[in-house]
Amino acid sequence: MTAPQIHRPRVLVVDDNEAFLDNLQELLGDAGYQVDIAMSCREARERAGVDFDVALVDLRLPDGDGTVLARELKEKVPEAEVVLLTGFATLETAVAAVRAGACAYLMKPCAPNELLLTLEQAMRQVRLHAEKRELARRAQVTEKLAAVGTMTAGLSHEIRNPLNAAALQLSVLERRVLKLSDELQPKLLEPLRLVRDEIRRLDHILEDFLQFARPREFRPEPVELKPLLRRVVDLLGGQADSRRVHLEVVSDGGASVPPVLGEEERLRQVLINLTINALEATPAEGTVRVSSGLNGDRVWITVDDSGPGVPPESRDRLFEPFFTTKAQGSGLGLSIVHAIVTQHDGTLEVGTSPEGGARFLLYLPVAR
Repeated sequence: MTAPQIHRPRVLVVDDNEAFLDNLQELLGDAGYQVDIAMSCREARERAGVDFDVALVDLRLPDGDGTVLARELKEKVPEAEVVLLTGFATLETAVAAVRAGACAYLMKPCAPNELLLTLEQAMRQVRLHAEKRELARRAQVTEKLAAVGTMTAGLSHEIRNPLNAAALQLSVLERRVLKLSDELQPKLLEPLRLVRDEIRRLDHILEDFLQFARPREFRPEPVELKPLLRRVVDLLGGQADSRRVHLEVVSDGGASVPPVLGEEERLRQVLINLTINALEATPAEGTVRVSSGLNGDRVWITVDDSGPGVPPESRDRLFEPFFTTKAQGSGLGLSIVHAIVTQHDGTLEVGTSPEGGARFLLYLPVAR
């Protein structure tokens, strides 16, 4: 099992000179960029269907004007940047480049160092856009968490007391039913157990709210991941079997994965939540795979499934409180997971798994 690939910046190069494209593809590839090429406006519009970070666009293309294409690309991928290239620079073309939203304007042929420096400056702008979006998302999450705390403080006592009373009376009723004849019991026990399950579900939702309202003190210590992953998979093996889903754990290097710094109970909660979500999303005869390994000074854990995956439009909101794609649930499960991971100085991302479904990728710092 190899470590998950780190994101390589994607550059879209639009030029009708094949020799120039070959040179750029080699230069940028060696510099760590992922390069897509297009030789016309039409091809560029098709390539832009896959998100890019920076577009290098020639001003003169066989089927259109590069400044018009630059404006279209910016509208299609607003968080990306565009650099215009030309062998015939004039004041008018420079003004047109600015109006098209280009962040830079280079003369061809340009020195490799100058091109790479310009690309890095453009990537810096792209990263700033991403940071602004993340800050805005965190501000929104913080507001929602504050709302959760306020609501929970006022409602938890009022809700839990009647829930506990209902659960107690239901238990009494169930014991009385069990004393009846065998013929009467099934018809009476079935609705009783249904109500009991619903009370438990409400109690779990309330517990989710309480975890936000009263955060516990964080006391990290070294945690061995290999036995923890095995315990989680063993614990959920029965649920996987009942769903006819193959659940497995794979370790990259086995015992070579070092301990992480954290709280075992909370990390166990994270892994159980992610694995249960994967099992629920995976159809019968599918696969859920929990993997781990080492990448530099951080340990990675992936939970992959062969379900339908997470739609791209939902990924940015997946860890927001109250956001859920399920018919039932509080919408707090993944928010709690994300909060725990952040508390552990880790990161949690969602993407596409090699199985074709969802991949949750977790990075945690190695215990020193």
